[in-house]
Amino acid sequence: MFLKYFYNETLAHASYLVGSPATGQAIVIDPGRDITAYVQAAKAHGLQIVAAAETHIHADFISGARELAEQLGAKLYLSDEGDNFWKYRYLDNYDHQLLKDGAIFYIGALKFEVLHTPGHTPEHISFLVTDTAGANQPIGIFTGDFILVGSAGRPDLLEEAVGIAGATQLSARQMFASLARFKKLPDFLQVWPAHGFGSACGKAVGAMPSSTVGYEKLFNWALQYETETDFVEASLAELPEIPKYFAAMKKLNKEGPPLLKALRQPEQLNLADLRVILAEGVSLIDTRPAAAFAAGHIPGSINLPLNQDFSHWAGWFLDYDRPFYLILEPAALAQVTRDLTQIGLDRLGGYFEPSVIDAWQASGELLQRYSITTPAEIAGKILSGEVTVLDVRSTAEWNEGHLPGARHIPLGDLPDHLNEIPTGQPLVIQCRSGARSAIGASLLQVNGFSQVMNLAGGYRQWVADQLPIVRNGSR
Repeated sequence: MFLKYFYNETLAHASYLVGSPATGQAIVIDPGRDITAYVQAAKAHGLQIVAAAETHIHADFISGARELAEQLGAKLYLSDEGDNFWKYRYLDNYDHQLLKDGAIFYIGALKFEVLHTPGHTPEHISFLVTDTAGANQPIGIFTGDFILVGSAGRPDLLEEAVGIAGATQLSARQMFASLARFKKLPDFLQVWPAHGFGSACGKAVGAMPSSTVGYEKLFNWALQYETETDFVEASLAELPEIPKYFAAMKKLNKEGPPLLKALRQPEQLNLADLRVILAEGVSLIDTRPAAAFAAGHIPGSINLPLNQDFSHWAGWFLDYDRPFYLILEPAALAQVTRDLTQIGLDRLGGYFEPSVIDAWQASGELLQRYSITTPAEIAGKILSGEVTVLDVRSTAEWNEGHLPGARHIPLGDLPDHLNEIPTGQPLVIQCRSGARSAIGASLLQVNGFSQVMNLAGGYRQWVADQLPIVRNGSR
């Protein structure tokens, strides 16, 4: 059996090219939207991609299954489990087979056996794979978001991201039953998940790309509970916030994402175009580093610096139904466009070079700025209550400790809770390091907060300076 691992660090997404050397046929498991790397790898190893399979309708990236079917004629193997709400809607024009628990299909000499493993989502399935050319027992299992290294898929996805009231408790109980089934598998089986460290699809996900059933039985927190009640309680504790774009991903992947060839290429725009889009209230994203943005930026722009978290926060804050525009260096355009389309943000209307900021100022328009301070500089005013402190870290981080008197709103939730922020005094915004709070500072300015300061070094520097913190209500 040929197995090649692909990992998108931006999305913490793992996918696999699995080939049968005996026949030269291959399948891609849980493919991402850009299929270029799969095609190149298959060609390099003398394989032909004839199929694609998904463990479930994904919520954190756009699937490449439709691209593979359209471009290569790949047959799609997709779940037919779950109720009618979780059925694929775009399959009429493509060769496909819908799968239920116990189904078996072959790619060359590779035998794939389907296990229904609900809990993360109702339709979730896993694939046991056996290379019948040399074995009569499976070598491993593709677990999707069911079993992650050191963790399990979160059971609150339907309720929190999709809005299905009351689904969390049922999903957690289904996950417990699926885990009980997993425990019966042979210890020697390799485990190949669809996500790695940093994924919001589970908590405390390990950094190793793969594992074994035996190792997970010993050390995966989700497999240590003997009673359903204890597992449900543990599985719902301290879960990471669910990005808002997860709901859009589920919908797009179910109905069939637009094909990449149909997307319009963004054009470079000028100062006159900038004035038009600002007048229309369209989202303008400035991708420069936070320090450059703080020193001067176009009023109304949001700062999302180009780093590994760029597309993650773009998914949180951009409207999937409206065009948006970027300020960025042209050399970065191709990669940024690719990253955005990986999460379905296809409506990039155009881009501006950073020099448009100079042109804006030269035309007589004013730039907007915000202040950057340090814990040592601002500690006195924070401790005396002369400024409002806004902590935009996650809930888990907040619970570990926070600044005295701080208010807590996770960054992703900030636009929905602006009315909770006092406006009568200067506002110091902070996170762990100063990166997320820099994004928050730009969001606050867009929404009319003028006295904004970003805390450089954030909570980490505050602690390093041995300044007072609050844990569990006490200092």
